Amino acid sequence: MRPILLFLASATSVFSQSQATVSLSELSSSLETLAQRVRPSVVQIFSTGYASAEEGESTNAASLLSKQRSTGSGVILSEDGLILTNNHVVHNALKIEVKLHNANRGGRMPDSIVLAKLVGVDREADLAVIKIDRTGLATLALGDSSKLRQGQLVMAFGNPLGLEGSVTMGVISSTARQLKLDDPMTYVQTDAPINPGNSGGPLVDAEGRVVGINTFIFTQSGGSEGIGFAVPSNMARGSYEQIVKDGHVHRGQIGIVAQTITPALAKGLALPQDWGVIAADVTPDGPADKAGLKPGDIIVTLAGKEMEDARQLENLVYQQSLSAIVDVTVSRDGKPLRFSIPVIERDDDPQRFADMVNPEKNLIRRLGILAIEITDKLSEMLPELRHDYGIVVAARAADAPGAVLQPGDVIYEINKTPTVSIAALRAVLDSIKPGETAVLHVQRGAKLRYIAIDLE
Repeated sequence: MRPILLFLASATSVFSQSQATVSLSELSSSLETLAQRVRPSVVQIFSTGYASAEEGESTNAASLLSKQRSTGSGVILSEDGLILTNNHVVHNALKIEVKLHNANRGGRMPDSIVLAKLVGVDREADLAVIKIDRTGLATLALGDSSKLRQGQLVMAFGNPLGLEGSVTMGVISSTARQLKLDDPMTYVQTDAPINPGNSGGPLVDAEGRVVGINTFIFTQSGGSEGIGFAVPSNMARGSYEQIVKDGHVHRGQIGIVAQTITPALAKGLALPQDWGVIAADVTPDGPADKAGLKPGDIIVTLAGKEMEDARQLENLVYQQSLSAIVDVTVSRDGKPLRFSIPVIERDDDPQRFADMVNPEKNLIRRLGILAIEITDKLSEMLPELRHDYGIVVAARAADAPGAVLQPGDVIYEINKTPTVSIAALRAVLDSIKPGETAVLHVQRGAKLRYIAIDLE
């Protein structure tokens, strides 16, 4: 019987090898088809700007600023030329160029380079939207990153180290990797090789849907070591839609302080479970308070997602737009309750002033900022103001000489002259000759500081 058994084993082995060959061939063919479909919607981005001498290329050791050139990737999301990328790809750019794949030009012409303009950025999420003057472009759709699973097959597209049109393959290593305990941002982690130049390119699933925007890597060698991170597509979608609509991004909140339930909390508070999320505080007169939430409520679901810990809840709220109304279910004394809570603007959002400005009236050209005079409304938004006058920085240009200024800063003086109005600020600036220095007395947060700016 032994020879027969050996024969049967050999036959089974040959059959299995044949099946494996067919399966690998089918997989290879599917990946080829996917790459061909995705490739036309991935662009290479070239940006030129200025940075401090130690950051860029300097030909003059005495220069304060030097020219900086960088390259990255982006993904076309609309037929009329809206492209999503990373903020750090176009940060401080004075000129942005996009190289289109020839398949996005009918396939009969060589790749082309076109100028792009910056639509807006989300600095917290490291995202930016740029636009080119083209129509009828091939696009990709944003997928649902909440449905990603560890081990799922993905492909990363981009231009690593300037090598145009590259693609790598890997799996999802983690669906929600938080890198800092106090940072609400979470990332999709993948082992698909990502290198400098991949930034802003899409991470796609087997259906060709964008599930992440490749953003950065952990490395000791300077190259890919299989630890790459992408902004989840659900986060990217919220930022993209707000930027396209308003030119900037607002962060929201619902007025609760969430805390993860631990066994110690559960025991001390006699809770029915030793996991999940509890409302440790509800902001008086905030959205959650007005809806009916109370401290001590166990938050079961938010926006249809079961809550496992406070970090998950904070991340989910972080992704909501200001027009959203989220459904929240809680357990109170063992009874289920449901609330609909509007998302409102986060109190410390530095972009909250951007809707209040008119570029023609509020531009301070020599500082490269949009500014607002202190009003009663602004005083309510900035309760720690040292004076009842001042100029609030609402936004700044990427190439501003006062790039050290930040949205939310309050300017009280310029060269010892009180800035009681925009006109007063402009008058002092007009009196300062090119090459001279303006010293601003500024409040940032709760602290005062002097900021010196060399004016051109």
